[in-house]
Amino acid sequence: MSDLLVFDLDGTLLSANSTISDYTAKVLRGLTDLGIAYTVATGRSLHGAQSVLKDHRFTQPHIVKNGVLIWDPESDAYSRQCLLTQDEIAHILLAFTSADVSPFVHTFENGSYHGVYHSARLKDYEQKLAAYIERERGEAVRPLNEMPPHAPIANFSGLGSQHAIETIIEQIALEPHLLAYGGPAFEGRDLYWLDVHHCEGNKGAAVKELKQQLGADRVICFGDSDNDVTMFECADESYAPDNAKPQLLEIATGIIGHHDSDGIAHYLSQRYGLRL
Repeated sequence: MSDLLVFDLDGTLLSANSTISDYTAKVLRGLTDLGIAYTVATGRSLHGAQSVLKDHRFTQPHIVKNGVLIWDPESDAYSRQCLLTQDEIAHILLAFTSADVSPFVHTFENGSYHGVYHSARLKDYEQKLAAYIERERGEAVRPLNEMPPHAPIANFSGLGSQHAIETIIEQIALEPHLLAYGGPAFEGRDLYWLDVHHCEGNKGAAVKELKQQLGADRVICFGDSDNDVTMFECADESYAPDNAKPQLLEIATGIIGHHDSDGIAHYLSQRYGLRL
């Protein structure tokens, strides 16, 4: 395999309405016809990723949950699982509790089932987050008292004020085996989202593993946010749409068009000389 293209989804490959546009779909078909391999590296769960990818020939292993898991569509199995230890879970829960943020606990049960559990009492905006997770999963978020006692945990997520989320991120930064991402959640409100997982559960480590697994000569990646930094750092080439965060724009090999204007598709069409 020569090139392996790796796409982030939201804010990168997907349009503003979180879909693959007709033009981008046409370019993906053109890449397939040329034998150019491509896949995704996303913070979404597998179900959330599949909801937008299922009709677009994504046949290579998918990097999901920010690199915590790699799923192979051919075997319908996971080749990578970066789960949290009991000590790491205790540190995360302490950080959430001290900042008065309710954790959403994401499990990986029986090697395939993705459960999401929450505390019994949720603030109104946390109920909004629960509803979003349920829409993405197509399945209910359940109370913590229903979580199996020894369920493997993949990551924690939460929602809170900017100060609360930044406080948790600062505490997590003191733990050498943990990684936290956060950012603005809902426009017009002082609310930030948060995701915490094992430090090896990042896109960069997963991309390295996938490059070796597939025997790719070169990895070319595309992303727009903080969780794409590790992927940019390990890729042979990296490209950011012009809507990307400043940190990505600074380290990218090149800057391409906006995600809502088919920036990636136009770039790839020109790069590979697609006749559409």
